Amino acid sequence: MDTHEQFFQCPYCWQQISMILDLSVSEQSFIEDCEGCCSPIAIGYRVVEGEVAELSISAVQP
Repeated sequence: MDTHEQFFQCPYCWQQISMILDLSVSEQSFIEDCEGCCSPIAIGYRVVEGEVAELSISAVQP
């Protein structure tokens, strides 16, 4: 499996966190809790030619 470690800041607590992304899937979106504050983060990404071409990180709206 082709993976990539992506670093980003939590949109709630601004802590830098990392996540392993699966580059074998061309597009994914999911919700993951922050490792620091446990708030839900919406994550979406698109892969082109084995590289992360687009990444979106946002707070989940109630």
